[in-house]
Amino acid sequence: MVDNTSKTGNKFYDELLSFMQQKGFIWGPEPEIYGGLAGFYTYAPLGKLLKNNVENQIRKLYQKNGFWEVECPTVMQKEVWQASGHLGGFTDPVITCSKCKGNFRVDNLLSELFPEQSFDHKTDDELLHFIEQNHVKCPSCKSEFAKTIKRHTLMMKTTVGLDVEAYNRPETATTTYLPFLRYNEFFRKKLPYAVFQIGKAYRNEISPRQHVLRCREFTQAEAQIFLFKEQKNNFEKYDDIKHEKMPLWPWQFQEQNHEHKPLSVYEAMEKGYFKNKAYAWAVYMAYSLFRQIGIPEDKIRLRQHFPDEKAFYAEDAWDIEVKLNSFGWFELCGVHDRTDYDLTQHGKHSGKELKLFNEESTAAEKTETPNIIEIAFGTDRPTFALLDLFYRRIDEKEGKTKFLVPWHMSPVNVAVFPLMKKDGLPDVAKKIYDELQKEFSVRYDISGSIGKRYLREDESGTPFCITVDYDSIETTSDKHGTVTIRNRDTEEQKRISITHVRHIIESLINQEKTWDQI
Repeated sequence: MVDNTSKTGNKFYDELLSFMQQKGFIWGPEPEIYGGLAGFYTYAPLGKLLKNNVENQIRKLYQKNGFWEVECPTVMQKEVWQASGHLGGFTDPVITCSKCKGNFRVDNLLSELFPEQSFDHKTDDELLHFIEQNHVKCPSCKSEFAKTIKRHTLMMKTTVGLDVEAYNRPETATTTYLPFLRYNEFFRKKLPYAVFQIGKAYRNEISPRQHVLRCREFTQAEAQIFLFKEQKNNFEKYDDIKHEKMPLWPWQFQEQNHEHKPLSVYEAMEKGYFKNKAYAWAVYMAYSLFRQIGIPEDKIRLRQHFPDEKAFYAEDAWDIEVKLNSFGWFELCGVHDRTDYDLTQHGKHSGKELKLFNEESTAAEKTETPNIIEIAFGTDRPTFALLDLFYRRIDEKEGKTKFLVPWHMSPVNVAVFPLMKKDGLPDVAKKIYDELQKEFSVRYDISGSIGKRYLREDESGTPFCITVDYDSIETTSDKHGTVTIRNRDTEEQKRISITHVRHIIESLINQEKTWDQI
């Protein structure tokens, strides 16, 4: 099956895909030599380093805020997914072309064609009406669609052993809930506590489009906060962030066609946009992650779900959306107050009591089922967002491009070049490379002109290049050799002492110093 995300008519998007393929970020759909299967991709060397950086920032943020990482199975038996509701209700609306019989997920297709509109909370009848009113045709053959929408299950079925019906997990969250009794032992039965998981999930998308933004196999990084209901508004960490501002878009703003605007967490609580302090803190933490990886502030908004859009058991639900060059506003993260639904369901279906004694409770029955606040997102979408937002074509005539990703997120931190392949320059360059490699992602390049080497690193997103020249090997008793350091963004070069290279790179990458300060 070929990938139907190319040749979209979106010039920037097609150019971006070509850049990712050619420069070693993301390849596919895979396996390419067999024609490719939509929804499956290989992270090439640079793309894998970039994705690793995204995941490392997630780990840092979670661990800093007291979350503990776990790793759970990716396959579980049918009973788990019956209890969670996935087997019966985890479906997508699918429409079929009347001529070529191509199948498309309706809401995603319409979101591509009309990026400024939201289709998340529309019913099937409303989607059909929109298609008819706007004369939407099949993107493959330009024919009319059938007048019905079918429901397609996203669950990927497998068999364990000879006859155990099982399914690949469609998200990491459910598998994270299930060791609840073990968590209680580990955390000494003291709530709140929080865990997270970074791992693979699988969804049998009918027509995966939009590259790694919507795959059949993808990586999630979901976190769960377990707490009693009354602890939600008695949440100490709230005070640390209550004056921080976020670009909020409550459902009331959306209904009245108002833009999102910056509001402090405290203001949002006072106006009733957030239902409780623990949830408000979780939303802010998710937002801070996207700022931390370098998504520009003016490219982010937080959209609240409409009352009829969120799940029936959810007390609140907000999405973090990022304005991509390729697709406009696109959801990259969801934060959900899931109440006690999940533990109640799994307790009922497993026959185990998933409850905990609440010594602070004022109720007669002090044993209760904890609530869960969930931060749900993947690592593929933020990785794509960085590529989308920081890819630049610098020179149309020459085809010169750059990947201007924030320095601390760059796949390769620094490149080291000897100016020539002789006179001992490679020996000095190799020593610098070996020293820097202890701490950073470094590339050593000796081939081609210095201009071509700079161009290769600009395309890779490498923020700094160290060039060893003849001044580098001139040392005296009162003078150390120097090298040039080049800034990717400005192409400015400075001379620095060889003895200071590691410290300077470290201070720039860790955002302790600016370029002007070195």
